[in-house]
Amino acid sequence: MNMTDDPGAEDVAAALLVSMSLFRRRMRQVPVQEELTLPETAALSRLDRSGPTTASAMARAEQISPQSMGATLGALEARGLVDRRPDPEDGRRVVLSVTEAGRALLRDKRTARIRQIAQVLASEFSAEEQRHLMAAAPLIERLAQHL
Repeated sequence: MNMTDDPGAEDVAAALLVSMSLFRRRMRQVPVQEELTLPETAALSRLDRSGPTTASAMARAEQISPQSMGATLGALEARGLVDRRPDPEDGRRVVLSVTEAGRALLRDKRTARIRQIAQVLASEFSAEEQRHLMAAAPLIERLAQHL
């Protein structure tokens, strides 16, 4: 493709898929105050974003077995990061929620990750490149919301 040509939607999609896949993979590989496993981080983050829910609903949302989700949630509960309470609408069910300690741990992890990315941006990217990335961020978010 010539640099003066406008890229087609498929060209943009291919470039984004490659770059975002690499970014996601590197974020998983580069440690940051790793106190949680990947499944624990995913479960705690989902509870924080989505609010109180049942273990079975979380297992469906994360596309894992209820047994795996139960083990993950049990580990989080044992560390005081998740709280279990009877469902007010159906006492046979249990509703899980993030504790304040769980929220604090997520905040600390996000802050550390933001600092890690900011350090690379400051040392490896020009001010103009940083402005381009800032302009692209809401577009990437909008793309994700419509998939």
